[in-house]
Amino acid sequence: MNAAPHVPPYAPGRVPLIGHAVPLARDRLAFLQGLREHGPIVRFSIGPKTVTVINSPDLLQEMLTTKSRHFSKGLLFEKLKLFGKDALPVAEGSRHLTRRRLMQPAFHRRQVDGYIRTMHTTVDPMIAAWQSMGPLDLKTEMQLMTQNVVMAALFSTTPDRESGHAILESVDTLFAAALRRALLPLPLLERLPTPGNRKVRQAGRVMRAAVGEIIADHLANPEAYDDVVSLLLSARDQDGAPLADEDILSEVTGLLAAGSETTAVTLTWLFHELGRRPDLERRLHGEVDAVLTDEPLTMRSLTRLTFTRRLVDESLRMYSPAWLVTRRATEAVRLGGVDLRAGEDIVWSPYTLHRDPALYPDPLCFDPDRWLPERPQPPKEAYIPFGAGKRQCMGNEFALAEATLITALIASRRRLRPVPGPAVRPVGEITLHPSALRMTAEPRTHGRRREAV
Repeated sequence: MNAAPHVPPYAPGRVPLIGHAVPLARDRLAFLQGLREHGPIVRFSIGPKTVTVINSPDLLQEMLTTKSRHFSKGLLFEKLKLFGKDALPVAEGSRHLTRRRLMQPAFHRRQVDGYIRTMHTTVDPMIAAWQSMGPLDLKTEMQLMTQNVVMAALFSTTPDRESGHAILESVDTLFAAALRRALLPLPLLERLPTPGNRKVRQAGRVMRAAVGEIIADHLANPEAYDDVVSLLLSARDQDGAPLADEDILSEVTGLLAAGSETTAVTLTWLFHELGRRPDLERRLHGEVDAVLTDEPLTMRSLTRLTFTRRLVDESLRMYSPAWLVTRRATEAVRLGGVDLRAGEDIVWSPYTLHRDPALYPDPLCFDPDRWLPERPQPPKEAYIPFGAGKRQCMGNEFALAEATLITALIASRRRLRPVPGPAVRPVGEITLHPSALRMTAEPRTHGRRREAV
């Protein structure tokens, strides 16, 4: 006989009509972090809308793997269709499976090894340019760097700084609009000719124009390219027809947006921690000086940067960039003894999961050595910066290689020193980024200087 379903509690502090809107608006990170003490599944409300939060790694694993067929990507990903209606990051069902199979070869480990040289030659001059710049807005610099890496490696093009800024501002505008619309879903307001909506539409036009130029150049010079855009242009549907122009535009736009933002904020947090921890910085410098030689960088070279990689892993844990993830039950389903209704909106937070003291000793301490193999490790399902199951980010190898390489190259050439100012705090928008982080790039007086290969 089946046990009676458990009804998860609402978080305390619910106010008639507005629900938990006030604490959510005041500090959404602290609000979600505080929900853990109320159980593995807990609910909150925004106005009349109820949202179910999953706090347990076991239940998350169940939802994302064995019962994934009962869930769609949910409200946030619906709003991210601003970047492309049916692009792979937001596609559902058979379309998602077909596009994933099409794109997967471009992110195979062997293929990523081939991107290393491109990553290096793209990043190196950008690091060199810091010498003539004053204090850096580090998040912006990292966004420009990772955006250029994605465009160079996957699209065979690199914009100048002005064009890169225009693309970056458009991405930021669309991401901000997607989160705002997901947290306060009022579809009617999205269609009104308000200044904010006009800004969103203009950002979309800038993105489409930039991507459209890349595609047009590939069409005009097909023999000159062998990259992801070429792959999409040569792809055929099951009936033998080429992909529609809109589909190709959406896929390239989605890759550009998704492929750069999360790595950029991970690197921003990593160098913020190094700026506060000279002991960690010294260890990083020692490793890169020993490993980086005049030989071309490869994936094998990167595997020798073990401390560098642990810095990346710890940054992904403590400052999980994709801090909020949504799902929606497509049919009635039981999860951990709780009956979820069809249409129920669900959220989970890698940020709060990765800071759970029951899973991570001293979780608020930035400790890259927690990933040493001789140290006790958290359960596999408790560390999921790239998701899990069939929706796990297929670009995780690319992102980890990119973050490790950029960290090592910067450390071999520069010391990033914090500029005095307000305390840096995490801000939960579409990604988890610092409130403000300005740093100066000082040349290193010791260590091996590595030039572009």
